[in-house]
Amino acid sequence: MLAAAFTDFMQQIVSGLASGGIYALLALALVIIHRSTGVINFAQGEMATLSTYIVWTLTFNHGWSYWPAFVVTLLASFGGGVAIHRVIIRPVERGSVLRIVIVTIGLLVAINGFIIWQWSGEPQQLQSPFGTETYDIGGVIVAAQDIGTIGVALGIVILLWLLFQFTKVGLALRAAAVNPEEARLVGVRVTWMLALGWGLAALLGAVAGMLTAPTVGLDPNMMAAVLIYSFAAAVLGGIDSPIGAVVGGLAIGVLLNLLSYLSQYDMFGWFTEELRLPMALLIILTVLLIRPQGIFGKPEVKRV
Repeated sequence: MLAAAFTDFMQQIVSGLASGGIYALLALALVIIHRSTGVINFAQGEMATLSTYIVWTLTFNHGWSYWPAFVVTLLASFGGGVAIHRVIIRPVERGSVLRIVIVTIGLLVAINGFIIWQWSGEPQQLQSPFGTETYDIGGVIVAAQDIGTIGVALGIVILLWLLFQFTKVGLALRAAAVNPEEARLVGVRVTWMLALGWGLAALLGAVAGMLTAPTVGLDPNMMAAVLIYSFAAAVLGGIDSPIGAVVGGLAIGVLLNLLSYLSQYDMFGWFTEELRLPMALLIILTVLLIRPQGIFGKPEVKRV
């Protein structure tokens, strides 16, 4: 009995890490844009959905293999993110925060409308590139989709860390986000660095969308709930902390999965699938009230 319970528990952990990896990628996209503009990009989920429809079109309508379509979609998403900043965000970025927020909400509505107009609102199915096999690892049955999702998410995070830590572009991106005025004084082209940040955020969102669709199905609103979980992850880890976004995403994924699993016991019988979103919103509210800077964030200090 205990062995079976432990096996089920570990399966929920692995599945939670796979979901959390997706939340971490989208949370990381939110953090990158927040560090550079000071606002949350409410269109991040719709941008990810649009990218996922692109890969679906290439594979389903044009017969491409998944991974070439994956790479092309990432390049298109990156270019689209840069273009959005240059054309839509840059003209208003020196205005009030509220103005930028309204622009991102308008972008959300516009992209969602375009998706419905172009592909209709009918649910579609994007095949998993990892197959449907399962593996017995020490008695724990793990799906290939979960292993692949964890691997891709981890690989993307490592590549991004290497970019920011060991390249001149990464250093310029960090400087432009942290202190744009001083970065300009040392020759950093801040506007282009911010555009590259939007491109990277769009790329991360595209990966999150393409990893989500095989599990939940492809439709115009598939990333709505994922965006809320990712926002909770970013707030929990620290809205300005890339490391916090990753840790927060994994923590949210595991926590929600464990609560769903434990709901079979009387103590946690109150938790149902319908409470997953309210739980994420409760986490956001609690963190903002108790520790607004999140686990890894630093409190903002202002001189008076």
